[in-house]
Amino acid sequence: MKAMMAGLSLLLLGGCASNGQDPWSALTNSASCSKPSSDQQLSLNLADDMAKDGKLHASLANLQNLPDNLADVRLRKAKVYRLLGRNEAEPLYRSLLGSCMAAEAEHGLGQLAAANGDNGQAQAHLQRAARLAPTDEKIRNDLGVVYLNQQRVEDAKFEFLTAMELKQSDQLAAVNLVTLLIYQDDWSRAAELVSRVGLSPAQVTEAQARAERLKAPGKVAPTVAAQVAAVTASPLQ
Repeated sequence: MKAMMAGLSLLLLGGCASNGQDPWSALTNSASCSKPSSDQQLSLNLADDMAKDGKLHASLANLQNLPDNLADVRLRKAKVYRLLGRNEAEPLYRSLLGSCMAAEAEHGLGQLAAANGDNGQAQAHLQRAARLAPTDEKIRNDLGVVYLNQQRVEDAKFEFLTAMELKQSDQLAAVNLVTLLIYQDDWSRAAELVSRVGLSPAQVTEAQARAERLKAPGKVAPTVAAQVAAVTASPLQ
């Protein structure tokens, strides 16, 4: 599915196989939630910093030096693989279901489903993620985007407002709420919100373009692929 905002897309992964088998198929839900050693934590921090700088291949290389059974390692690998456009992400996320990182796993699976245009599956995963981690603003924002794609406007507004109140310094949910208000032709509230949170002209233009695409008949609405927090080079935590 094509992302509807230039420069931002979550790519579904296309992956490696060995003798016809997915090399990640042997992963189980037995990821260890034990605390990484000090040396391992340094490597994880380095991988995070590289990912924030857009050096995803280097980030992955550092993660590949660490034990695959650590939940912290699997989650970071899954996120990097998803952003790189490789299909190792899904089995890694699934291997974390039922673990201490189940919320993060459901979130990642929801993002993958939304990027593939499957809003039903995305909604199911993100709703489970929100139940497991109700104060995670990124999950609430992404669930709101899926609701907006489904024209569930009031549900979307609730999630965006929740995300904004949970983390006022993060403007992503505010941009999405402005998109929703413009979609409703509520320009006065959109303008008030833009002024209150200090959105840039570029962010407003982005929101307006997405709102117009949502209104356009016969065209695919923007998805989480264009709007989620995970694409913004935030720390992989």
